[in-house]
Amino acid sequence: MSVNDTSTTSSVDVFDISGRVAVVTGAASGIGQAVARHLAACGARVACADLPGEPLEAVVEDITAAGGSAVTVPWDVTVEEEAEAAVATTQDRLGPLTLAFNAAGIANATPALDMSLSQWQRMYDVDCTGVFLASRAQGRAMIAAGGGSIVNVASMSGTIVNRGLVQVHYNSAKAAVIHLSRSLAMEWARQGVRVNTISPGYTATPMNTRPEVAEQARQFAEDTPLGRMAQPEEMTGPAHFLLSDAASFLTGHDLLVDGGFTAW
Repeated sequence: MSVNDTSTTSSVDVFDISGRVAVVTGAASGIGQAVARHLAACGARVACADLPGEPLEAVVEDITAAGGSAVTVPWDVTVEEEAEAAVATTQDRLGPLTLAFNAAGIANATPALDMSLSQWQRMYDVDCTGVFLASRAQGRAMIAAGGGSIVNVASMSGTIVNRGLVQVHYNSAKAAVIHLSRSLAMEWARQGVRVNTISPGYTATPMNTRPEVAEQARQFAEDTPLGRMAQPEEMTGPAHFLLSDAASFLTGHDLLVDGGFTAW
């Protein structure tokens, strides 16, 4: 059965991803790490991709120690050649790629009037161009495999402007990720590849405990209708849904996972 053919799929197994090959960028920390662990726990064979180093190795060691299937794939998402190489490595080691979760990203804050061009460009290189390069390489592989699902991590900051945070580069880059993903979804819809985004609200990741926002963490929680920030693990369910055949008729969608923040 094709990865997008659900004609014989029952309601019991539409969430089943066991045996599927997935790649997760940004797997060394935060949401990417949580999703990589989750997918492996659900039986997927997971390529954990991030900058090389001990944090990435530790994630894969933990997954394999728990009985999961995972490999490390060193990958700087800003380098074009590394995207194709990383996908090729994933397929050589694990099999045909049909699932991808792109979480690699950075964040920082500076008033627009004080922002250097290099700071602006670095944000776009990682948070937007990196997503494009990853998605393009993954899309090529999935089209060749008969289909698949890509989920890119955007942010509620791609929809709203956060009170108290001066991050025009981050906000606009995440808005670009949403529209990039919609555009790819439309290009690849007839070729069996779905592309969606999740837009987390305030989440207790290293990104949201960086020095310039640490003092605002309590305010982040108070401003969220549910009264707290999310834990990274709370993004695994939405990610799993969008990746799985349960979302087989869903593409070009941005799923806000924000504790109700954007409903104010």
